[in-house]
Amino acid sequence: MTRSTGPVGVGIIGAGVISGQYLDQLTTYPDIELRAIGDLRPEAAAARAEEYGIAVHGPAEVVLEDPEIEIVVNLTIPAAHYEVSLSILEAGKHVWTEKPLVTTREDARALLAAAREKGLRVGGAPDTVLGAGVQTGLRALRNGEIGEPRSALAQFRSPGPESWHPNPDFLFQIGAGPLFDMGPYYLTSLVLAFGPVVSVSAVGSQSVPARTIGSGPRAGETFEVEVPTRVQGLLRFASGAVAAVEFSFDDATGQPHVLELAGSAGSLSLPDPNGFVGETGMAERGDEDWTEREAVGAVGGRGLGTLEMARALRADRPHRLTGDLAGHVLDIMIGLDEASRGDGSAAIDSSVEVPELLPADFDPLAVTL
Repeated sequence: MTRSTGPVGVGIIGAGVISGQYLDQLTTYPDIELRAIGDLRPEAAAARAEEYGIAVHGPAEVVLEDPEIEIVVNLTIPAAHYEVSLSILEAGKHVWTEKPLVTTREDARALLAAAREKGLRVGGAPDTVLGAGVQTGLRALRNGEIGEPRSALAQFRSPGPESWHPNPDFLFQIGAGPLFDMGPYYLTSLVLAFGPVVSVSAVGSQSVPARTIGSGPRAGETFEVEVPTRVQGLLRFASGAVAAVEFSFDDATGQPHVLELAGSAGSLSLPDPNGFVGETGMAERGDEDWTEREAVGAVGGRGLGTLEMARALRADRPHRLTGDLAGHVLDIMIGLDEASRGDGSAAIDSSVEVPELLPADFDPLAVTL
């Protein structure tokens, strides 16, 4: 049952690699009471609980059955997102989920419909877009500093995560790959900048059919690749703006990220959307160099979106990173994937209302509840 005052009770399902980044933050926010962590492997939950001083741990049920937990953070692998998030809703709790929301449009519709029917909230990563870095660039855009938004270029290019991730298989399975793993950071930023997407076109390729794990106890083991490992696409927005995007695990060396927005009077270079900080570059038309602008806004890490959702819950107002936004980004990614495998184009039927920017004085460490 949702309380009207006091810290919001939060639990986590999923004790894998990403959980450490969430726990680093959620355990420091005074408006959050982190009560339990569960995992399909109870020993993994126990290890995280000991590391972060969490009193309750075990299988997922220890989280779902706690009546004081109001929001559950779903940190399972993408293939499990729908089943786990649905079980959270059925337990009467709000969901915050790692990206992607789910892996199919049908599951997205069913999950969001279940939340509406039960009067519960769904929120979704990436919450990096709430950080000072991206928000400073979006603030400049909305203030009209580059004129009318016209176009964008977004590129993520790397060799892939198998060299450093101890269990990278899932990142090369259906629902992952560079498009579904890294695309949410860039595509969510673009939707926040330009609004909903109405159509896409794309091509895709795969460099090799199998990859080798480079670190950890499984080093030397090979696994099959199920998805395109380079996707290049074009987006058309309802506003009339356009964007070119590229997501790759095929580059021999890591390349600098690119997220540039162009308008009628100039351009903005946003920092890496997979981070919470970084400077924004601005250039008026005709300038030869970028003028750097220091980031202003919330500084933190993964968990910032959960906190913003918790404060919105107490204030009885909409939270910013909604399930509808995550669902629209999923629709875009599925459209790009379908286009890359088919005739090269796809319509995007979903839409979303772009949320307000996060106030520049949003302080994750303040006591507000």
